[in-house]
Amino acid sequence: MKLSIIGTGYVGSVTGICFADMGHQICFVDVDQIKLDAINSGKSPIYEPDLDNLLMKNRTKITTTTDIPEAVNQTDLTMICVGTPQKTDGSSDLRFINDAAYSIGKALADKDKKYHTVIVKSTVLPGTTSNVVKPVLERESGKEATVDFGIGANPEFLKEGNAVKDFFHTDRIVIGANDPKTKKTLEGLYKPLHAPIFTTNIKTAEMIKYVSNAFLATKISFSNEIGNLCKVNDIDSYEVFRGVSLDCRINPHFFRSGIGFGGSCFPKDVHALIAFAESQGIDTKILKAVIRTNDDQPQKLIALLKKHLDIRGKKIGILGLSFKPDTDDIRESRAIPVVQALLEEGAQILAYDPMAMPGFKTLFPRISYAKSSKEVLETDALMIITEWKEFFDIDYKGKIVIDGRKVNKARREADIYEGICW
Repeated sequence: MKLSIIGTGYVGSVTGICFADMGHQICFVDVDQIKLDAINSGKSPIYEPDLDNLLMKNRTKITTTTDIPEAVNQTDLTMICVGTPQKTDGSSDLRFINDAAYSIGKALADKDKKYHTVIVKSTVLPGTTSNVVKPVLERESGKEATVDFGIGANPEFLKEGNAVKDFFHTDRIVIGANDPKTKKTLEGLYKPLHAPIFTTNIKTAEMIKYVSNAFLATKISFSNEIGNLCKVNDIDSYEVFRGVSLDCRINPHFFRSGIGFGGSCFPKDVHALIAFAESQGIDTKILKAVIRTNDDQPQKLIALLKKHLDIRGKKIGILGLSFKPDTDDIRESRAIPVVQALLEEGAQILAYDPMAMPGFKTLFPRISYAKSSKEVLETDALMIITEWKEFFDIDYKGKIVIDGRKVNKARREADIYEGICW
């Protein structure tokens, strides 16, 4: 099949390159020519393990353009994979969704009678595809959805740092379709993955994505709240959740006590769901508590450091700046509030991350950055923010270590060690 992928961010890049590996012809569309040039040269515009190799392997199946009508006219199905950033009130900014729908609609107006399918893969709130995207497509094309062209929703469930594996070995495919042609097209597209396919209406598919992310965020904040209680009672929260997870009713994943969640999805999506509920008069008390707990958690790491050191004037080493290992993504990274708090306390900072330092420098250009994790050891105290594999191998002997991610080697070796929830 010929697919056009609008947006070469995280979702678009992974989706398009992986579909190319399945044998499909891919046309990437983006307004950023630099990203398209990277793809044309065989380099992914985002950092994700194995993605560059997959792109190089499938370069002959991939083309790029900045012209949406050109891409739509030469393909059978278009996937909208643009960002939906958070507004100041927590709601989703749909500018890029609207822009994409407008251009696709214009293209459909000039396309022949062949049935073209438009799929929203971006994370959007329930009703967005039907109430925002569909009217724009119909107005600009002069055609009728489900009659002249297909429309549906197909949310992604990719974990940064593990996205290629997640694509090819997914737990499930969620398809939102209100017409049989779109349903059949998407089911055929994903059939070679041999994954469970859950087909429902468009609005429900959109909601599944938000509820999935909100529940996982809730598990993290719950584990942190319990972890805080465990800490003051000299109990290892990880041992607690290992015991809890033996209950067949309770899945063990995401019971990871620490300094909280970050990234492009969980914070934004929980805020968006809260704003969506409030717009309909529903007070989401649990989700608001999830955000409060997450916002408070990094400050507890600072409090632990102050138990052992007068921070002012001291050089503090920061290990890890990305929001999780195996990615260069610093969006909502817990390193951001930690570094900000340390600067407010008058500390000097020496930071290191294998991948995320260039991005972090744009936020904090005046702090110092190390060339290696070993260089960070030459500081008055260490704070572990991201659990990169290499941090499990360095020598912590004689050091003060405040750990937000449970690096057991540091726990065994450090002269003074404090874990945030254990």
